[in-house]
Amino acid sequence: MIEINNLTHKYGQLTALTNVSLSVPEGTLFGLLGPNGGGKSTLFRILSTALLPTQGEITVTGKDVFREPHAVRSQMAVIFQSASIDGKLTVYENLRHYGYCYGLSGRRLRDRIDQLLSQLGLSARRSDRVETLSGGLQRKVEIAKGLLSRPRLVLMDEPSTGLDPTARQDLWDLVKRLNDEQGITFMVTTHLMEEAENCDMVGILDQGRLVATGAPDRLKNQIGGEVVEVKSGSPEKLAESFTQRYGIQSEVVHGSVLFESEDGHTMIPEIIESFPGQIQAVTVRKPTLQDVFVHYTGHGFENGALPVPDEIGPDE
Repeated sequence: MIEINNLTHKYGQLTALTNVSLSVPEGTLFGLLGPNGGGKSTLFRILSTALLPTQGEITVTGKDVFREPHAVRSQMAVIFQSASIDGKLTVYENLRHYGYCYGLSGRRLRDRIDQLLSQLGLSARRSDRVETLSGGLQRKVEIAKGLLSRPRLVLMDEPSTGLDPTARQDLWDLVKRLNDEQGITFMVTTHLMEEAENCDMVGILDQGRLVATGAPDRLKNQIGGEVVEVKSGSPEKLAESFTQRYGIQSEVVHGSVLFESEDGHTMIPEIIESFPGQIQAVTVRKPTLQDVFVHYTGHGFENGALPVPDEIGPDE
């Protein structure tokens, strides 16, 4: 469905993407995970044909994104982080207007709108002005708008921004249902670990580089069996002590020392006894996507952002 080869993009002296290569099979729910400023929205804009890269190749359904942008756009829907629907119009009026933009009209358009309103649970709100709807319902209208043309690929940029936890879960339930029942390929950018867990595949971007790709469970299984997290008032000093005493590689994240071990739970008594007064708390857990990020980058999620030029906006 999507093939990306050696994609690089620069904003002046800043390199936002570096040699990114990625393959997304058709029918996949793909999450592009990374901190704000890590390169996600730049890649999103390039995929949506809104931005030409410095170098590299991309094909979508076999069409070259740069040489055949109109053919690519006809196969995809793009749902940006900022709303693009008119709050003063009703739900139905918004969809009818965008239907005209897609070349739909008459009974064909009316039937398509009715079908989408039913599928997305919006039939009872068809005559409501969009500005009166909750954030979650407005996002559903955005999705309905994107689905009017029956796209094979839907790009969604941080779709849950501004939504409360219940609306966020409803949104992801809808995306997974559309993916399962209709086979629509989704690529979703997110900086939220729990959202990435919903995806079939995840690509992790850090400072413009794709550092890992795969199913969430497979990525987590690549890490040692357990992750030990040790809270301390002097985490950097404690991390050095762990390296000297145990020969382990550890990282300081959010004021805690993290390290991977097959049998981390067996080390807890010795750690507490060996470093009296330095340990505030110790926890042992299974690896998370946060741990995958730390494993591949050597730093915490919030430290993965590049400097952001004013001209490219707050996200990338």
